[in-house]
Amino acid sequence: MNRAVVKATTAAVADWLLESGADAAGNGTGVVVGCDARHRSADFADEVAGVLAGTGIAVHLLPRPCPTPLLAFAVRQLGTAVGVMITASHNPAADNGYKLYLSDGAQVIPPVDAEIEERIASVGPLAQIPLAEAASPLIIRHGDEVAQAYLDAVVPVAAGPGAAGPGAAGPGAAGPGAAGPGAAGAVLGPALNVVYTPMHGVAGDLMLRAIRQAGFASPHVVAAQAEPDPDFPTVAFPNPEEPGALDLALADARRLGAELVVASDPDGDRLAVAVPEPADGTALSATALSATALSATAASDWRVLTGDQVGALLGASLLERTAAQAAPRTRLVASTIVSSTLLAKIAAAAGAGYAETLTGFKWIARAADGRPGTRFVFGYEEALGYAVGDVVRDKDGIGAALAMLWLATSARAAGRSVLEVYDALETVHGVHLTSQLTLRTAEPARIMSRLRADPPAEFGGEPVAGMVDLAGSPGGPGADGLPLPAADVLIFRLPGARVVLRPSGTEPKIKCYLEITEPLTGRSLAAARRAAAQRLAPLRSALEAVLAAA
Repeated sequence: MNRAVVKATTAAVADWLLESGADAAGNGTGVVVGCDARHRSADFADEVAGVLAGTGIAVHLLPRPCPTPLLAFAVRQLGTAVGVMITASHNPAADNGYKLYLSDGAQVIPPVDAEIEERIASVGPLAQIPLAEAASPLIIRHGDEVAQAYLDAVVPVAAGPGAAGPGAAGPGAAGPGAAGPGAAGAVLGPALNVVYTPMHGVAGDLMLRAIRQAGFASPHVVAAQAEPDPDFPTVAFPNPEEPGALDLALADARRLGAELVVASDPDGDRLAVAVPEPADGTALSATALSATALSATAASDWRVLTGDQVGALLGASLLERTAAQAAPRTRLVASTIVSSTLLAKIAAAAGAGYAETLTGFKWIARAADGRPGTRFVFGYEEALGYAVGDVVRDKDGIGAALAMLWLATSARAAGRSVLEVYDALETVHGVHLTSQLTLRTAEPARIMSRLRADPPAEFGGEPVAGMVDLAGSPGGPGADGLPLPAADVLIFRLPGARVVLRPSGTEPKIKCYLEITEPLTGRSLAAARRAAAQRLAPLRSALEAVLAAA
């Protein structure tokens, strides 16, 4: 990304705003702009502000740098027509990106994305695009008030009963082990020993303030990764999903005898979670059986939970916590077509609604929009993205961390570990073992077309019971029975298994998502997990063969 791309894109956004009537000079709605700490992010944010103000649109600049969830929150908090976040999230250090939010606080969706893309193509000479000066009265620079409003909104929702009231945590943060003024941690017992890493990103300050305001003890912060650094010097790839990314945090956890590790990605919208294995080794974590689980790269004394596991844990916890709340609307949780089906079963048992969406939080965040009489309680996608309530209509690693701290602390107060809480979920609802497979190819469209024309009848001896092709309009029914938007996705359903294929939206590859389900039916949880693992290996091999032949 460069200034020319940013200038053309912003000019197109401004043109769409003015032409659509979503904003106009003098109406006071404007655009809120934020940026992370990557190379040139601040320059690109200034370019966005200059172009918008140059066309007469008011601009609200958030303090720099800031995490992505704060920008998403600010759209509705400030009542702006659009939000722009300059970030490449967890991509390599050389990358940067332009994230666009609409007035509902969620990421842009069709048809607006196509309308803006058409305008980008028709932008004239960039030198003719007017730029406002940095001192323009249309450019408003905000202080800490937006961040404090975010904390006041997210802490009570995510941290559970007893969380601190508005304004309880100022810009400073308590030192390690010091509890903030709230009562959530105290209600649930002694302080949890937690290690946290911002992974050289921009979420650290706001995360520590949130933890303090919720009343939890301040975590130990990985010193080498505490401050924003656009070069991400201690990790090969700044993505908490990648092998090795949590090595420093896990080393600190072992040294300190920690009970939980939480990690942000560089822009703070994702959350990774690691927990210690039982000392006696008797509990068999599902991650230990997954062919692609992050935990495979961790030492045997710690497990890095998968996104599906954290999603099930948080979903179940939030449904339990909200069960007694008097509300006229049905509680709703959501996940995507490539995420585990466990959350749907948890929701059904809790008497809550469930929505299945396409991949991406632009769909998850809007899951309740087309369902009158529902309220959004939780949503997640398997790539470590979670939304706790509708305070932020995007994935929010800070709110998710508070919810995980509440879950881990309450579990310990009840004499259980986080792994034992997850074991209880699978004991009731069956084993749900997920895995991923990626095929790098220069011809993803051709392979998808061939699979549509000649779909496999079986995978590794397991018959295909049905195929759903989402390429139509609408794309077909989701697991909740409602139609999904059209998408280049194939879903193969097998007895006790599912395979989902889709081309990547950013790279030349096809991404495949596998799930094996095994009810206990009179056997132990460990036995059911072993059966699932035994079924997964041949299914992966068969899928690889099908893709190679296509």
